[in-house]
Amino acid sequence: MKGIVFTEFLEMVEETFGLETVDYILYKSELKSKGVYTSVGTYDFFEMLSLISNLSEKVNMPVQDLIYAYGLYFFKVLHRQHPDIINYYNSPINLLESVENHIHVEVRKLYPGAELPTFKINRKDDKSIEMIYYSDRGLYMFAKALIEKTFEHYNKNAVVNYTLLKEDGTEVLFLISEKNGEQ
Repeated sequence: MKGIVFTEFLEMVEETFGLETVDYILYKSELKSKGVYTSVGTYDFFEMLSLISNLSEKVNMPVQDLIYAYGLYFFKVLHRQHPDIINYYNSPINLLESVENHIHVEVRKLYPGAELPTFKINRKDDKSIEMIYYSDRGLYMFAKALIEKTFEHYNKNAVVNYTLLKEDGTEVLFLISEKNGEQ
C-alpha cells in the first residue's frame, strides 16, 4: 500500500483524536516499519489494518466507521493534490464512470506499483450508475465515502446503496443515484 495512504491516515487521526492517540496506535501496532512512512514508499497493508484496529479499540468506534471517515478525509487530500483530475469532469456520474480507465491510470503514473481496487460499470445513465467494486482489501466503506464526497464536490445529492456480493467486502455492488435538487 502506498505511503500516502499511511501518512494521511495518521494526519487524520491526529486532527480528529490527537497526537496521543497517534502515539498509542503506533506503539500498540508493533509495526515492521516502526510507523515511519513516506508518501511515495510502499508498505504492508497489514500495518494499516493494525493501525485501524488499534484506533477502533482506542476510540471505541467500529472499524468500518473509521474506514468511512478516512475516505471522507482522503477526498480532500485528492482534491488538494490533484484538482486537475477531479475538475476535468463535469458531473459526478462521469467522474465515477472514468475511475478505472482514466483516474486509476493517472494514479499509477504518479504512484507506480499502487494497488488499486477495480471498478466495473454495469449500467450508467445521466442520473445513476451501477458499479461493482473489487479489492482484496475490502475497503468498500472507503470507496463509499469517496463516492459521496464526489457528489458533494459537484454540489449534488446522491443516494449510495451497496450490497456485499462477498461477505468479506472484497466484491461490492454500488447503486448510486443522483437525487433531485442540489445540496
